[in-house]
Amino acid sequence: MIKFNDIKIGDFVIAEYEGKLWEGEVVLLNSDEKQVCVETEVQEFWFETEKLHPIPLNEAALFNLNFTKHINDDGSVKYSKGSFRLVTPNAEDFSHFEMWYREDFRHNPDVHFVHQLQNQYLDMTKVHLTRELV
Repeated sequence: MIKFNDIKIGDFVIAEYEGKLWEGEVVLLNSDEKQVCVETEVQEFWFETEKLHPIPLNEAALFNLNFTKHINDDGSVKYSKGSFRLVTPNAEDFSHFEMWYREDFRHNPDVHFVHQLQNQYLDMTKVHLTRELV
């Protein structure tokens, strides 16, 4: 489950409907009812937050967001999208990392899921993180 206050329009989440999981994008928020409208490959549908699940942050998720990968000499891995950078100790370890955009540098932010990265990215760049190429 994702807290309603942690969700922003444009975030990618996994929505559960009748036991099936669908990845989709948040397109509308209803703060009165605490409901989230998610557009999946099938259709747009309103969900309660207990039916929304986060997408784990890993290399595949970053590639899905069109990040590029560079392996550093020390074995650490730098993922970049435009001027935004994220560095992990290795490609398999996203338990702690550093990210920066211009002069805004964050060491070990509380980011474990794609929607959290999208929200940090928005806070740092003032532009929402999408799958579009930069």
